[in-house]
Amino acid sequence: MSSEPRPGLPFLPGCSFRDPMVSAAPGQPSSREPSASKTSFHRSQTLGYKNGFAFSRLPTVGIGGERLYVNQPSQAELDELSNTGPTLTYGQAKKAPPSGFIPAHVAFDKKVLKFDAYFQEDVPLSTEEHYRIRQVGIYYYLEDDTISVTEPVVKNSGIRQGKLIRRHRVPKNDHGDHYHWKDLNRGINITMYGRTYRIVDCDPFTQVFLESRGIELNPPEKMVFDPYIELRQMPMRMYITPSDFDQLKQFLTYDKQVLRFYAMWDDTNSMFGENRPYIIHYYLADDTVEVREVHKPNDGRDPFPVFIKRQRLPKTFVDKKKTFPSCVLEISDQEVLEWYTAKDFAVGKPTTLLGRTFFIYDCDEFTRNFYRDKFGITDFQPVEIKKKPPEEIPQVIPPYNGYGFLEDSLQNCYSLFPKRPRKDVIKMLENDHKVLRYQVALESPNPVDTKRRFILSYFLSNDMISIYEPPVRNSGIIGGKYLGKTRVAKPGSTTENAEYYGPSDLTIGSTIEVFGHRFIITDADEYVLNYMESNAESFPATTLQSMRDHFHPRQVVEETAKSDVPAPGTSKQELDELIARVQEELKLHNYLNYSNIREALLRSDKDESGFLNRAKFLSVCDSLNVPTSAVLVNKLIDLCSCGDDKINYRDFLRAFPS
Repeated sequence: MSSEPRPGLPFLPGCSFRDPMVSAAPGQPSSREPSASKTSFHRSQTLGYKNGFAFSRLPTVGIGGERLYVNQPSQAELDELSNTGPTLTYGQAKKAPPSGFIPAHVAFDKKVLKFDAYFQEDVPLSTEEHYRIRQVGIYYYLEDDTISVTEPVVKNSGIRQGKLIRRHRVPKNDHGDHYHWKDLNRGINITMYGRTYRIVDCDPFTQVFLESRGIELNPPEKMVFDPYIELRQMPMRMYITPSDFDQLKQFLTYDKQVLRFYAMWDDTNSMFGENRPYIIHYYLADDTVEVREVHKPNDGRDPFPVFIKRQRLPKTFVDKKKTFPSCVLEISDQEVLEWYTAKDFAVGKPTTLLGRTFFIYDCDEFTRNFYRDKFGITDFQPVEIKKKPPEEIPQVIPPYNGYGFLEDSLQNCYSLFPKRPRKDVIKMLENDHKVLRYQVALESPNPVDTKRRFILSYFLSNDMISIYEPPVRNSGIIGGKYLGKTRVAKPGSTTENAEYYGPSDLTIGSTIEVFGHRFIITDADEYVLNYMESNAESFPATTLQSMRDHFHPRQVVEETAKSDVPAPGTSKQELDELIARVQEELKLHNYLNYSNIREALLRSDKDESGFLNRAKFLSVCDSLNVPTSAVLVNKLIDLCSCGDDKINYRDFLRAFPS
């Protein structure tokens, strides 16, 4: 095999190679001589332009610039040409030029197939229509096989219309196929994106195009319209016979003539309702009615004089439905069978105007004359309107909660701004500083409380009670005020019929209940007996007798003490006996504090002489509630007296051991 030396390489074995691209032509013997090497490897140009249009041509030269024999005449064609006499005689016949190449986007530019179609849509939430027919136009663009669906806009349809499917290649199935114009025809259903369209017809261009392509078209169908839209577009035929009534004559005859009726609207059945007076005006010129409200001074209502403006009021409707909003929409003659006229108003009869019933009880003189001349009515007896007495609602008094006085708390139930309860001023002036004092014991299962003693004070000026516990040393109980001045109600008394404790209820041995605590009256002052005897007509006989029985033994002792009172200069033995008797007497007055009495008398003796002035001595005893008015105590004071109106208080204090 021969090789061709390459420049720059020695002609040695292994340094030379054969160019594989150099070969002999088919049908020719291979040449042993070297040939020119291939240096161009591009493909020949097959696309050209002529007059602005692109066209393709067959390649004549292959890669590397070699001539292609594939597109050359074959041996059979050459033999045929050699055997053809005319061709050899007259030469090669001229061939017709090939037809120009036109691309699809140029050949079908602005050529669109249009089909008329519709689809049915369900309407589940409407009582007037169950389905809706929507007409669409299907456009097929031949230049790129795209489809768009457009719905013509219907005015006031309430539906978003226009382009339903934008222009693009619409998929036909799940295998990747797309719709072609061969799939479209009249009288068929086509489904795009889950919605089925019924093609009923096409335009003339579409029909000519499909028939030229050999497609047999189905006969056209009639377009289906939406029944609801057709119902709305259908005019309602109404035949109204023109009336022969001359309204101009009525206006000229009855202009400025108005019938006046006095009516009453009973609204007492509603909350805060009442009988409200109104004036009904009927205008004879145009048969209109006006209702005006009658206002009174301080009636608490806004000054709106017109209750119903002047208008024609319907009396009977043709076929009034419950759903017809008569309060909002205007009422025309087609909806009303009968209007209110002058003959519908009469004295003593109710009239319903716009849902409210007005009772006509009187009218004016012009109205009477009009009805007498026009209708022959002579009975115009006015009806007397009687106001219904207000229903008495019993006042329910809430139970007493225990705070404050009952009469004072009860004022909150009678008025928004409560007033202080009235006081008996005369009683307060007559019984001022008059107090009935009793000694009471606490009734309790606790043995410690049974030994406690209290002073109950009853104030005659205002019937109040206060309880005071005298302090007792080393008792473990803090004395002082136990109950402030207040009125104490009896057990079982109610708010409506409250009963309080009075002087007649406070007897020796009786039990009183004070806010859940029970007290037993064990003793009383002599002033209580004196007050009851001076006002015996105000107390029961049993109360006065129980008090007398309690003080009788004490009176006997006092009388005995008066009979045995020794004269001045009595011996020491007699003084000791008298002191012992006084001590027995003072046991009844267990509220006395002996230590305070001793300290007060010692403090009053400035010079520590053991003697005090009689007036000063008595004032100190009165300040400490020492019963100086008692007979034995008074006798002891006389025995302790010395000359010059002096009292030996040291001997007196022997009756108050520490």
